[in-house]
Amino acid sequence: MERHGFVTGGTWCVDYNMVLAAWPREETANRILATTRQGGGSGCNFAVDMRRLAPEIPVWTIGLCGDDADGALLRAIAQENGITARFHVDPGIQTHRTFAFTAQDNGSRTHLFEAESSDHLTPDHFDFADIPARILHLGLPGTHAVMDAPWDQDANGWVTVLRRARAAGLRTNLELMTIDRAQLRALVLPCLPHLDYLVVNDAEIGALAGIDTLPQGRTDPGRVVAAARDVLERGAMSLVAVHFPGGALAVERGGTVHAQSSAKVPQDTVKGTNGAGDAFAAGFFCALHRGQPVADCLRLAHASAAASLRSVDTYGAVESAETCLALADEYGWRAPLRIEDELAG
Repeated sequence: MERHGFVTGGTWCVDYNMVLAAWPREETANRILATTRQGGGSGCNFAVDMRRLAPEIPVWTIGLCGDDADGALLRAIAQENGITARFHVDPGIQTHRTFAFTAQDNGSRTHLFEAESSDHLTPDHFDFADIPARILHLGLPGTHAVMDAPWDQDANGWVTVLRRARAAGLRTNLELMTIDRAQLRALVLPCLPHLDYLVVNDAEIGALAGIDTLPQGRTDPGRVVAAARDVLERGAMSLVAVHFPGGALAVERGGTVHAQSSAKVPQDTVKGTNGAGDAFAAGFFCALHRGQPVADCLRLAHASAAASLRSVDTYGAVESAETCLALADEYGWRAPLRIEDELAG
């Protein structure tokens, strides 16, 4: 089978996006300035982003939803964006809902969710036999009760799905969510031997490696590289890419380190950060799928993330790869990352 495209799996949810003037204090009443309802979750966001970045790349998805209005919305989103969906619809459960609050004063986000359908997802919902995709994008550990628990002889259901995907001829990537560090390590470390790639943020790579990558709350590029190398040694990945507000670093198994600063996004254009990590991953893998060098993958990843910041929802502002790159060039790029000093010695 000649493989082409992506299959996403795991979290499909409906985001109830709510804009607040600022994140409220406890015991106060606050007005919601705007509300929208849209698809969310790594399975949805990556799939839609990829279709917008590169319409020539086919995308499949596997997910579970309820037979309710939210489930119907998710199925419609997949259809509208040309995503070949393998949704399992269970009338006995409610579709996963996330209440995504964005603070207007600084663009920060806070998510509260009812997992519902995600808690019922199991490895048995995944069948890769007739899906000719090249790469599986799977997520999110920490959000799915059954998948997070041991399954057969495996440490958790994520391991089972990743192992089956590789056996079917797929390459694999795992999308993470920033949760308790100990929980993240417990869920993800057993998955590393079954991954071909890992694209995460600075806090997540630090949690996996047991390294403080944000001393005094600021990303330390040298520590990020050290953490990426540590995680590479624990798994089967050919590369690990790590993103943070100021830039991104990718470390290949052979030892090569790539660095790319982020675009200088004007603050007055930032509507919210919700979905920026998914857009980064989609941009990275879009360029990778097109056979471009790692340096170009990081550049498109940042451009995609920069474009996504223009909307309070997760994918509403993502456009074609070429348009995103032109936008980032218009914004300009931050000064090149300096990692020499941090890595010395």
